[in-house]
Amino acid sequence: MQNDIQAKMLSEVQAIASASHSNPYGFLGLHANGKGYLQINTFFPDASLVSLLDENGKVIAKLDKLDDSGFFSKATRRKKRFSYQLKVKTELGERIITDPFGCTPVLDDLDIYLFNEGKHKKLYQKLGAHCVEHDGVQGVSFVVWAPNASHVAVVGDFNNWDGRLHPMRKRMECGLWEIFIAEDSAYSPVRAGCHYKFEVKDNNGNLLPLKADPYGVQAQMRPETSSVISAEVEFNWNDQQWMNSRQLRNDRSSPISIYELHLGSWQRDQNNEFLNYRDIAERLIPYTLDMGFTHIQLMPVSEFPYDGSWGYQPVGLFAPTARFGSAQDFKYFVQACHNAGLGLLIDWVPGHFPIDEHGLAKFDGTCLYEHEDLRKGFHPDWNTLIYNYGRTEVANFLRSSAMHWLDTYHVDGIRVDAVASMLYLDYSRADGEWIPNEHGGNENLEAEAFLKEFNEELYADYPGAFSVAEESTSWPGVSRPTSEGGLGFGYKWNMGWMNDSLEYMKREPIYRQHHHNELSFGLVYAFDENFVLPLSHDEVVHGKGSILTRMPGDEWQQFANLRAYYSFMWSHPGKKLLFMGCEFGQRAEWNFDQGLDWHLLENDNHKGVQKLIKDLNHLYKSMPALHQLDCEKDGFDWIDHDNAEQSIYSYVRYGQDGTNPVLVVCNFTPTVQHAFRVGTPKDGYHREIFNSDAAIYGGSNVGNPLGAQSTNRPWQGRTDSIEITVPPLATVMFELQG
Repeated sequence: MQNDIQAKMLSEVQAIASASHSNPYGFLGLHANGKGYLQINTFFPDASLVSLLDENGKVIAKLDKLDDSGFFSKATRRKKRFSYQLKVKTELGERIITDPFGCTPVLDDLDIYLFNEGKHKKLYQKLGAHCVEHDGVQGVSFVVWAPNASHVAVVGDFNNWDGRLHPMRKRMECGLWEIFIAEDSAYSPVRAGCHYKFEVKDNNGNLLPLKADPYGVQAQMRPETSSVISAEVEFNWNDQQWMNSRQLRNDRSSPISIYELHLGSWQRDQNNEFLNYRDIAERLIPYTLDMGFTHIQLMPVSEFPYDGSWGYQPVGLFAPTARFGSAQDFKYFVQACHNAGLGLLIDWVPGHFPIDEHGLAKFDGTCLYEHEDLRKGFHPDWNTLIYNYGRTEVANFLRSSAMHWLDTYHVDGIRVDAVASMLYLDYSRADGEWIPNEHGGNENLEAEAFLKEFNEELYADYPGAFSVAEESTSWPGVSRPTSEGGLGFGYKWNMGWMNDSLEYMKREPIYRQHHHNELSFGLVYAFDENFVLPLSHDEVVHGKGSILTRMPGDEWQQFANLRAYYSFMWSHPGKKLLFMGCEFGQRAEWNFDQGLDWHLLENDNHKGVQKLIKDLNHLYKSMPALHQLDCEKDGFDWIDHDNAEQSIYSYVRYGQDGTNPVLVVCNFTPTVQHAFRVGTPKDGYHREIFNSDAAIYGGSNVGNPLGAQSTNRPWQGRTDSIEITVPPLATVMFELQG
């Protein structure tokens, strides 16, 4: 019998020493032995002496070193459990520590229940690494999901990256692994700023590449890939006035004009290095305010390994990228936006993730976050993996990430990237490369359910916040409430308008008459969704050229076309989004590796475009007819969309009752039209409030400075009309008074 006990003990010691013990918490720490007495088992490879201390700090026993690997053990004369500490002597001296294997579990029953149900809305407060007080001791809790692993340990610079020292407890009921390590570690203090990863072995005991923390809230600066324990210092938020008012500011009836930017290339310092979030705030916010934008939208700031992905292949969905500073720096940036009266949206990527070995791919040796079948789990366009939305824990992980940005960082909106790639099982796939759903269709029903639940949680729990879908197909009801069968987004990017209008604008004016419906067709479906009109980063990369260089003609005509197009966009139904640099007519394609070409503003034409965007934004905000009914069919009426011969469009924008309409006339040829008659919905004086051909923008200054008085002459189906001069390659707007 004694030999059997010794053999079992030896086997367990060898398993601990090889980081392969299936239940380290059942062996290490204080446990009753075969005689009923409490026995302490510890593992300290570098220790020369380990002593057991009682709750009063008195030495109860000096442990016996039973194995050269560093296993120490001693049977006490006690049978009743008690609080204890360990005194560990190494070459570095003596330290008194709290034994991790004597601590109570980190997760309570409610956490596990909510996790299993996929309803833990603030999962980021439990999983990951957190500086907490546990069992009356300060330290760090670590929790990670790896249900199919045979061994998980937290490793870091506090334990020499040794996976034998801090193996984790597996909660069998949910597949979570946990450990609490007191700050007074035997090796070096475990505290904020320490680097860590998870050492994971698959079900067969094979060691996987070290994994960064999926729930990590801070990460190392690339190219390093460790997670970083965050201090999680309380931030003194003082943006309550904004938070209380944003419901109105983000409403469909409010003006929303979004400035999209990439933090790494809006501006850089004199050495072409990144600016800190705080430095960016000091430069960007006054500029954005002056330009009249209402919101800023950041391309993904979730931690990502490769600069060239622009953030669209993230590995840290809970961590602001270290490229621009700390989490506290990012909070400062958000608060500065709010206190200046600017909303902030972030780009969020739940559609796919990269195959980097320190990330989510084969996290516990199995396809945990992704699908096993590559026909569902691999994205051919981006060489990435697709989340398994039907897995409860994965969907909860993703939703928790979005709520983390809304809750922890006070962001105002979530723009969801590549929604179409999520919704369709055959997205970018040929026949035979995809698996139909249970009904035989190509809809990803699990992704659909995930997006609906994401939106329901967002709108229920974060008043005033909103979601935006980048969705390029005709999927019905993207921005309709889930109660009406929609996906529940607040807004949807109008990709059809963007594609058609850019296709039209790149044509030489002489040919536009043959493609007249490319600009007018968007009004057929303009109110099917709550649309945002996007001229985003995707339109100025990959050989497409800049928006300016897509315009035909000589330099004057290029700028005139651009001004007319922007003015058409700002008078068209829908909220607005413009990518950085487009507001001053950047000539070169966007380069993520350097700042914008701000020197172009030394040129009057570029300065004129910038002035135009500024005035358009201020006009859009101040003129109810241009924004109040952006998403309602009652806010728009064609005057004439059939004048293909002259390539002229005319229409009216309406606000709510009691506001003045705005009449818009767009001329997309370089021909001036004198004595041009336009039907008008009401009689009275028509004040010219905007002219993209004005000299202050670089135009020829043809227009109607005295406005126009309507006459009782029927025209274009209206009882009254006005006679105006229509400038070349220009958009003019009139406020109808009377």
